[in-house]
Amino acid sequence: MLLAIDVGNTNIVLGLYAVGPEVADAELSTTLVRDWRMRTEPRMTADEMALTMRGLLGDHADRITGIAALSTVPALLRELRVMLDRYWSKLPRVVVEPGVRTGVPLLVDNPKEVGADRVINTLAAHHLFATNCVVVDFGTSTNIDVISAKGEFLGGAFAPGIEISLDALAARAAQLRKVELVRPRSVIGKNTVECLQSGILFGFAGQVDGLVRRIVAELETSHGGPTTVLATGGLAPLVVSESTTIDHHVPDLTLLGLRLVFARNFGI
Repeated sequence: MLLAIDVGNTNIVLGLYAVGPEVADAELSTTLVRDWRMRTEPRMTADEMALTMRGLLGDHADRITGIAALSTVPALLRELRVMLDRYWSKLPRVVVEPGVRTGVPLLVDNPKEVGADRVINTLAAHHLFATNCVVVDFGTSTNIDVISAKGEFLGGAFAPGIEISLDALAARAAQLRKVELVRPRSVIGKNTVECLQSGILFGFAGQVDGLVRRIVAELETSHGGPTTVLATGGLAPLVVSESTTIDHHVPDLTLLGLRLVFARNFGI
């Protein structure tokens, strides 16, 4: 089994893929067998990380034959490497960072600035769709990544994430507070909670749709069409149903990208 580890700013996501002799059909090797989500703690040590992961994996922990990982949290990248050296030292593994073979051309001013998650999402999106792609990743921040039909990373846009915006609003406005992130009865809120829910949910959907429309128009002018728009990230389910530009919801996009990077580097 391949263990894919995505260390993000808010959550750490684990995924298992069947690899090696146990896979009869090559197509099955990109099918996610099981996944877990745990809270990111920036001060977590390598031992704490290993203990939590092994607790979630249970009996699967002893069946792991390879590991692919990334971290967008600099403080945890070192701990991630220490954990892998200490607890899975004999397994083939790849930690995505500059210099690792991904096969993704980075057509930006400074390729070293591009986060590992954006590179991996580019690889996975190109694998799934043989078109230009726009990936909207709803996480701590809302990342929009732009990909050519050749699988080239062209750049993108950042915006504050949904939870960050809600936290900031509650902290700076004396009579406003954090609310449950669900769809309100209508766009016109009838109370404070519904007003907040409407502004957050429909406001972010409108923001994403506006950015995506501009990006798609520019992308198809410079690179031709068509363009596929897909959403991923932990908060994507909140917005996907309200968006008019998102074509597909791919919740395990980053895990799939880690699976593909492992195959590229180890051939399995």
